[in-house]
Amino acid sequence: MIRHGESEDNIQRIFSRDDTSLTEKGIMQIKDTKELLKKFSYDKVYYSSLRRTVETLENLELEGTEDLRIREINFGIFTGKTFEEISRIYPNETKLWLDDTQNYIIPKGESILGVYSRISEFLEEISRQDENILLITHDCVIRLALSWIFDNPDYFFRFKVDNGSINIISIDEGYKYIKKLNYN
Repeated sequence: MIRHGESEDNIQRIFSRDDTSLTEKGIMQIKDTKELLKKFSYDKVYYSSLRRTVETLENLELEGTEDLRIREINFGIFTGKTFEEISRIYPNETKLWLDDTQNYIIPKGESILGVYSRISEFLEEISRQDENILLITHDCVIRLALSWIFDNPDYFFRFKVDNGSINIISIDEGYKYIKKLNYN
């Protein structure tokens, strides 16, 4: 799994929009990742349809299959705003979200548990294939995929995933494990 390079929204520290682009630093991160990726073999590539992951795919000079299940969490009414802004504009929703981050469905968006469900479905599906799969995706998706190893979304906040990093999970004879984290 490769997290997209640094985006404009990452710099602004806002809940990401679908159309945010990679920064120059983000493009350089992906060029470095491209070199590291030569050490690995993979049979298929899946990518999120959001602009920053499409730009990552292009900078890696790869082609793949778009899959909506590996899109970033939909932040709904929080999208495009900083934490300070959502706290001021949506104090009640922010409190409800902070009180139950996993289960709270952000208005016009998703909950972490909802995203975990769609990502788990995707991972279960591709794990039945006898192939190495490359995903170009997002922070939340990778953190939830790492949590899937433990069959427990509660591990979500125990991972940090760097922009442009390669993260590897493996399924071997029915056992799931983390092989590499933040390789960059």
